[in-house]
Amino acid sequence: MKSSRRMFILQTAGVATALGLSRAALADTPTLAESDPTAQALGYKSDATQVDKAKYPKYAAGQMCANCVLYQGKPGDASGPCPIYAGKAVSSKGWCSSYAKKA
Repeated sequence: MKSSRRMFILQTAGVATALGLSRAALADTPTLAESDPTAQALGYKSDATQVDKAKYPKYAAGQMCANCVLYQGKPGDASGPCPIYAGKAVSSKGWCSSYAKKA
């Protein structure tokens, strides 16, 4: 019984440490720059209202990262991860040509 209790305490400590480290890693995610080569290739703008509508006719008012199916940030976050730009956070008010509306 004591070994089982000891294992439970060790496992709980391990899980708590892993959660803490993963949150810290997310907080340190660098923000995507518009000058990034991938960002430039996809027409990323950190402010969707600055999108060149002539160059990207797919853009429509109201489209932004926050309401894109690819955006992985929480509602209300200023920025969050996007799998298109691995390891970097995008602005929730941003836009790129990979935009796909959330259902």
